[in-house]
Amino acid sequence: MSALPSSPRLRRILAAYSINQLGTWFGTVALSVAVYDHTHSAVAVTALFLARFLPALAVPALVARVEASPRRGRLSAIYAIEAAAAAALAGLVWHFWLPAILALVALDGAGALVASALLRTEAARADEAQPASAAALSEHASRSQAASAAPEALLGGELDGEQRAPAGHDANAALNVALSVSVVIGPILAAGAVDLFGVPIAMLIDAASFLVCGALLIDLHPYVEEHAGASVLARLGAAWQYLRETPTLRALLLTEAAALIFFETGAPAEVIYAKSTLHAGDLGYGRLLSAWGVGMVLGSLLFARAGKRSLGGMLTGGTFAVGLAYIGFAAAPSLAVAALAAVLGGIGNGVQWASLIGTVQQLTPQRLHGRLMGTVESIGALCPLIGLPLSALVLTLGSPRIAFLVFGAAATAATIGFLRLWMGWRVALDGAGAPAEHPGTSGGGL
Repeated sequence: MSALPSSPRLRRILAAYSINQLGTWFGTVALSVAVYDHTHSAVAVTALFLARFLPALAVPALVARVEASPRRGRLSAIYAIEAAAAAALAGLVWHFWLPAILALVALDGAGALVASALLRTEAARADEAQPASAAALSEHASRSQAASAAPEALLGGELDGEQRAPAGHDANAALNVALSVSVVIGPILAAGAVDLFGVPIAMLIDAASFLVCGALLIDLHPYVEEHAGASVLARLGAAWQYLRETPTLRALLLTEAAALIFFETGAPAEVIYAKSTLHAGDLGYGRLLSAWGVGMVLGSLLFARAGKRSLGGMLTGGTFAVGLAYIGFAAAPSLAVAALAAVLGGIGNGVQWASLIGTVQQLTPQRLHGRLMGTVESIGALCPLIGLPLSALVLTLGSPRIAFLVFGAAATAATIGFLRLWMGWRVALDGAGAPAEHPGTSGGGL
């Protein structure tokens, strides 16, 4: 983390990402309030969130399209489109029309996921491109040569007997801290703005945040040269071929998708759990969410300080902590005990997602980072479409305690999947001098 202030480009990327995350909360809270106030329909509010998630299917293709353009300012253009959509939504709140709101939310959601994928990719590249001493460069070259023989060894925690932080770790850690802090303070600031100024002004604040992000990143250049072909289809084909040829990465993404489905099932159950099971009321529900957010901040700081730890170990441990938290909810006799479980779950949440991002980046050639980050963002957005209905089904058939017990057991099962992958990476580490060749990295940059 101490290396970040020395890179102006990284500081601007971090600032833009932080502003983007906070601005998104303004839009989310304001639109949720507006749609419910005008319709008094839970179905309409659900449709609002579905509209934001559904464009995730197009994110890898959109990322490939941006990376195919040699022109600068493409990322800033995405933010400009998001700003225009947010401003238009402010107008639609005054003259309410739900179909148009859902269409603009879908457009904004696609832009947000693409921007997040590209920002994480460019942050990692900028981190790796920071000046280093001759000794550090020599050491990095030696490790890269060893890793080309066994890429999974990068995830085992050490290489050639020496611990080291994975490339891009500092940037990933900083973005993760920004994300976690926004989860804690974003809803509070957004709710306060809606209460004081009204929904339209909150939406205009959201629009202004996008314009600031675009201005900060005007010189960002996500272009990546792709030898497989210049078209979007060819670029997607190259990413798909790499996934087919890399079973470790494919298994990792499938396991993460399964874990996220069960992570997402907990959200609808929390309000019923706090108010009906624990009889803690609205304030208790807020405290439970705050405890989870505090845990996320602690988890993100833990990940930032654990640069020399195993990515595979943190990924496994973070998943287990979320599952254990849900089981803790099932057994908690009081709000205080449930809040402690929530802090544990938040810590796991903060460590798990950052570890997943770092692991995917370590297993992927740099020229494919953007497209794979787009895939990760898509998975993160699509899994709630399965998790939320599953949560409703389990809650209908049983109590919140039973639901959390089921969700916790399922998340623990996902932990076993990550544990098996991690053990495989450790085996690869032991034989780092021999396995099959790993595709090299090339292309792209700031």
